[in-house]
Amino acid sequence: MKLIFKPGDKKVYRKKVTEHDVAAFHEEVLHPVYSTFALARDFEWSSRLFFLEMKEQQEEGVGTFLSITHQSPATVGAEIEITATVESMKGNELICTIEAFCGERIIATGRTGQKMLTKERLKELFEIK
Repeated sequence: MKLIFKPGDKKVYRKKVTEHDVAAFHEEVLHPVYSTFALARDFEWSSRLFFLEMKEQQEEGVGTFLSITHQSPATVGAEIEITATVESMKGNELICTIEAFCGERIIATGRTGQKMLTKERLKELFEIK
C-alpha cells in the first residue's frame, strides 16, 4: 500500500441524482429524492477514490464502517458534490469524513472506514466455511 495521503487531503466526487438513486423499496418509490442508501453507496465510493491510488496490484480495499446523517433532500436531476477528507490513516485503515452538498445546501455528513488487505486475505475471509 502506497502511503501517499495525509489527514486533510480531499477527494471530490460529483454526480447527478437519477431515478436509480431515489428512496424505493421493492420497486415502490417512497420519495422521489436522493435516498439515504444511495448516499451510503456514494459516500463509500468517494472515500474509495483514495484507495484507487494507494493500492498495489495484489491489494484491495474493504469497508469497515459507514455513518450518515441525512440532513436535507435533493431531487432527481440535482447536481451533488461529495467531498471525502482523510481524517486518519492508522496502519492499513483509512478513516474519512464526508460531506455532500447540493449547491450551497448541505445534504448529508458522515464518516467511512476502509482497510486495505491483500486479495488473498480477502479470498480467505470470504470463503464460506
